[in-house]
Amino acid sequence: MPTHFHAVIWIDHSQARIFHLGLSGSDEITLHPHLATRHLHHKANAIGSGHAAPDKAFYAEVTKALADAGEILIIGPASAKTELASHIRASSPDLAKRIVAVEAADHPSDAEIVAYAKRHFKLPLPRVQTPGSAAGERHSG
Repeated sequence: MPTHFHAVIWIDHSQARIFHLGLSGSDEITLHPHLATRHLHHKANAIGSGHAAPDKAFYAEVTKALADAGEILIIGPASAKTELASHIRASSPDLAKRIVAVEAADHPSDAEIVAYAKRHFKLPLPRVQTPGSAAGERHSG
């Protein structure tokens, strides 16, 4: 199990990418729903919204993966992020208290997700080395 305090999750209806963050680095878990995501189309004069119902088993699996996090940031492009937050609030009230934000995010890379979370949680970002210099190298001027 991860030993990091912070967790960020990027989620949509086809996958959840969970990153546990700490001063020593990050761990990543990727989860997928058990049922393939179906694209539903709303037809005129039909009953229902044309949207698939939230996958409760998928959200339960994601909730379990977040159980040891001290603070949780949930991000994603569509309704899955709010559906997950609602699921956590309904099924795990103690875990729900650790959700610090639910925010929109399109489709960032893994590195962008981690960098966004580090800024959000105010964790130190990695130092950027200037090209051509080795660590600890001094330049005389």
